[in-house]
Amino acid sequence: MWHRIEKELYLYTSQQTAWLYVALANEEALAAEELLVMDIRVGDLPPNPSSGHSWESRPGGIWVLRSKFSGMIGQAVTEVDVLFGTDAVDPRPQWSLMRSSLQLNAQPNVPVARLSVLHGRAKPRPDARAALRVREDGKFKIVQISDTHMVTGVGVCKDAIDAHGNNVPESEADPLTVDFIGRILDVEKPDLVILTGDQLHHDIPDSQSALFKVVAPIIERSIPFAAVFGNHDSEGIRALSRTAQMSILQNLPFSLCESGPEHVDGIGNFCLQVLAPAPSQLPLSTLYFLDSHGQIPSKTHNPDYGPIKQSQIDWFLDTSQAQLSARGKGDNDNRFHLSLAFLHIPLPEFGDRHLGIRNGHRREPSETPSFNSHFYDALVKEGISALGCGHDHVNDFCALLPQQTQQDGDKTPRPGVWLCYGGGSGFGGYCSYGEMRYHRRTRVWELDTSAGSLKTWKRVEYAMNRVDELMLVENGAVVDPWGG
Repeated sequence: MWHRIEKELYLYTSQQTAWLYVALANEEALAAEELLVMDIRVGDLPPNPSSGHSWESRPGGIWVLRSKFSGMIGQAVTEVDVLFGTDAVDPRPQWSLMRSSLQLNAQPNVPVARLSVLHGRAKPRPDARAALRVREDGKFKIVQISDTHMVTGVGVCKDAIDAHGNNVPESEADPLTVDFIGRILDVEKPDLVILTGDQLHHDIPDSQSALFKVVAPIIERSIPFAAVFGNHDSEGIRALSRTAQMSILQNLPFSLCESGPEHVDGIGNFCLQVLAPAPSQLPLSTLYFLDSHGQIPSKTHNPDYGPIKQSQIDWFLDTSQAQLSARGKGDNDNRFHLSLAFLHIPLPEFGDRHLGIRNGHRREPSETPSFNSHFYDALVKEGISALGCGHDHVNDFCALLPQQTQQDGDKTPRPGVWLCYGGGSGFGGYCSYGEMRYHRRTRVWELDTSAGSLKTWKRVEYAMNRVDELMLVENGAVVDPWGG
């Protein structure tokens, strides 16, 4: 049965179209002596013409090697895919991405099409994924990467600056982003990476190729990762849906991503627990992830965004209360349980005129939903320590709203939830405002579950040391360094 791979090889840039078709067959239906494809190559000439193998030519410079079915498919080609760009990567186990591109005579600015091939059966993902655990010293480190804005092909960076702040010429964006992410991961060696949305730029023709580039440096270093979606990730007529992108992410090595309950609005509402060192099953921290949706039509605000929906707030409250109840019933001798939440688009409170910035900078207005569904109040009620977001690339502050009296009868004013931007990490997204350009950055979070503390800092291009290190929580409680 012939199957079309749903990737238009010219990426819809030409008056002509080209598609790759492969013939599929069930292993049980294969007859002895039936010819199977054992290898595929791409090039002007057949591979190893002196080897005696009979390579068969196909359009686009494709060469296939077929041999008779021997009863075993371990060496046979079982799946074929197409990825785009000279910088394409394939982080899937057992897949091999070909260096040579298909010969299509496309325009020079069109990302090249490259075959990726799987031999034998793909090993299934284990049902039980490895648990997140604090280190023996009780610490757990997270690197938050936001707004990578990967594209199909290398992309272009228009607003980079050098170490001294001087403008640099336009350059290929995505290779710079991959290199920057890799260097941060090598310095910090985190226990978890969290991607906080806009992994992809809007209106790109192949989401899969771009998504693979984002996660490849994380997977190469064997670091678990989780992700939420941003407003641009599924924007554009060729973009994969959030559901399709989540399916790709869930099936990758070291992925802890989840699509979340079907009755809750959005894709990617889930939580992860961080446990004590093995073999303990004691949860010491909970991390919440929420879909912050995308841009919506509005007569009063441009742009405007959908708020966190009531079904998400209900899910968060129910989940938090259930976990609190479970911890109360268990053999829990840990005094502290620190929880954080992550999403892409900031809550309206990020733009509150009473917000007190404790470090970092507001370099652009906060683009938030105009309607406030009061998810912030739910975070305060459940004792969440900090909320990390992305979206506004050149904002990188941590801030607190004025202290409020709690509703449990305790009249002592206490700080609320820390509101922290991650800052833009990608060279394909903007990192300037007006005439001012800024360096790309990531945010790092470090939990110390033994001391009940949480601190954060940033890693910034060219900076050798941590930037804007700040203690957010001490002895299990949010602290305000200004004491106000």
